[in-house]
Amino acid sequence: MAFKLGLIINPIAGIGGSVALKGSDGVATLEKARALGGISQAQDRVRTALQAIQPLKDDVMIYAAANEMGFDLAAEMGFQVESLGEHQAGKTTAADTEAVVAKILDRGIDCLAFAGGDGTARNIYNALHALHQHQQIPVLGIPAGCKIHSAVYGVTPKHAGELLQLMIRGRPLSMHEARVMDIDEEAFRHDIVKARPYGELIVAAENHYMQNMKEGGVSHEALVLQDMAAYVIEEMQDDTLYLIGSGTTPKAILDELQLESTLLGVDAVLNRQLLASDLSESQILDLLDGQPKAKLVITLIGGQGHVFGRGNQQLSSRVIRRIGRDNILLLATPEKIHGLQGRPLRVDTGDEELNDKLCGMMPVITGYDERVLYRIG
Repeated sequence: MAFKLGLIINPIAGIGGSVALKGSDGVATLEKARALGGISQAQDRVRTALQAIQPLKDDVMIYAAANEMGFDLAAEMGFQVESLGEHQAGKTTAADTEAVVAKILDRGIDCLAFAGGDGTARNIYNALHALHQHQQIPVLGIPAGCKIHSAVYGVTPKHAGELLQLMIRGRPLSMHEARVMDIDEEAFRHDIVKARPYGELIVAAENHYMQNMKEGGVSHEALVLQDMAAYVIEEMQDDTLYLIGSGTTPKAILDELQLESTLLGVDAVLNRQLLASDLSESQILDLLDGQPKAKLVITLIGGQGHVFGRGNQQLSSRVIRRIGRDNILLLATPEKIHGLQGRPLRVDTGDEELNDKLCGMMPVITGYDERVLYRIG
């Protein structure tokens, strides 16, 4: 009997990431993202996931949302696929996502895969909860959005595909409840994080493939942040562009320099002066064109361990390749490192070749002239 897979793609997921809009919720934001040249990576990310199960396509029946919400891609890749639901091609809404869930469930699926961010995960939860199926149907998120705090997503699209492969091959997997989180995007754009849980969905309890929920709160190790910031500033080279990534830890550097900062964006510093704030991918690439020397200062997400691909899509694969692995300064408090409990750091750049190149032992600055070597896996 064929494995029955439900598939829903949010085709606009992540469109605001590369242009520094930090999300795509709302018609106005979507239009602005498109005007700025934002491009969703959702189709490519789902393609990466489905490639892992392509050798098993004769053993899989996909029930997909219509058109660009799943059917077109699955059919193009040669899967047996049935189109379900209705929406106007090129125009999709959260309501379209929620409406098609019931139709897919009617096919008696074994797993519901969906691509998007926290907003999409919330839509899936809403639909399953309304049908009293949120504790019955296993789900698997393929990360494609800007905000991915929820623990229902694979570490990368490739990991999600590999986990699907295990399911299709019949490997027994433990299941557990994973929390769906979402934040207020408008507050997020003003550097205010208001995240709250919406509910729980059933996912495979495979920590190698599934990400943890992002940890919230403010580190109490303020002195450690100051020490790290002082060390990075002391080591700053003249006439070198420093891109300061998002998060409280890199922000400490700008605070120490007494410069304005964007907590959740990417800022540029040259010769210890602020050059530009809240940069998009294209703006970063333009700056790199004019600066032969550049370094990237970034931190990891507490609990998850993600370095790239979660809330910092401005730092695209093109940007990372231009900067180079050796010019990445990774900062983390000892608290963050201990919180990983030995799990590897993660990268999800959307470029599997680059992900592989970034893997391996990486120096992490943890204090003033203090480093640990930690593995990116």
